Amino acid sequence: MEHPIFKRIESAQKPDFGDILTKSFNLFKDVWSQGLIHGLISMAFVFPFIVIVYIPMIPFYIEAFEASQYGYEPSFDYAPAVIVGYALLILVLSFVMQIFVFAINLHFYRVMKNADLKTNEDTGGYFVYLKGNFGKLLVLNLAVFGIAILAALLCYLPIFYVMVPLQLIAPIFAFNSELSVSETIKASFKLGNRFWLIIFGLIIISSMIAQLGIIACFIGVIVTAYFVHIPMYYLYKETIGFPEASKESLQVPTDVPI
Repeated sequence: MEHPIFKRIESAQKPDFGDILTKSFNLFKDVWSQGLIHGLISMAFVFPFIVIVYIPMIPFYIEAFEASQYGYEPSFDYAPAVIVGYALLILVLSFVMQIFVFAINLHFYRVMKNADLKTNEDTGGYFVYLKGNFGKLLVLNLAVFGIAILAALLCYLPIFYVMVPLQLIAPIFAFNSELSVSETIKASFKLGNRFWLIIFGLIIISSMIAQLGIIACFIGVIVTAYFVHIPMYYLYKETIGFPEASKESLQVPTDVPI
């Protein structure tokens, strides 16, 4: 039986570009501090990965530097097994890091929904999506990586097409974690195909706005970086929506006399 999300995508109304940007700026005022916290936690996972990657390469850089100073050819005599093992280690660690960062991003969508709808729902911990979903997140990230690589191999032009549905994977999975990996990707492409131009424009504009923090000595980018997720949240809300929220708003409070 097909998941209801596909029918909601088929019947979705065309989102308003300007309205989504306006709402995004308004919501950013409420969630920028949470975005900062999510960004710092993400950096806490990225930094050790960078250290692990570059520490084994220190002898390589030292040898290259000395060769340039004294005018001799560096040997770079490393066993093939060492090079292959190092490459595999980087690949595995990068996927593990990406899963944790992706889980943090998914949690931010819960925070945005809470702030936007003025609810007091428990958003759980920053890694709430890892519980029972680690394998699914791993496969999902592998699929995204594969799609991006395939698009890049096709002369890079298809990357502009797939960047739209790939950006929709986060909000769709955040609010529909029961979907399988294939259903999540299918829903992302289905929604992306319907409103590709609008979504593409939102991605470009929000990405530019997210980089404005660089003006503040580069540190400010940590504050603005998570802005890119806000238009995607409203794009999801304006097209797929939250049926459960609509039902709750229609309920008559029992303590109000009629």
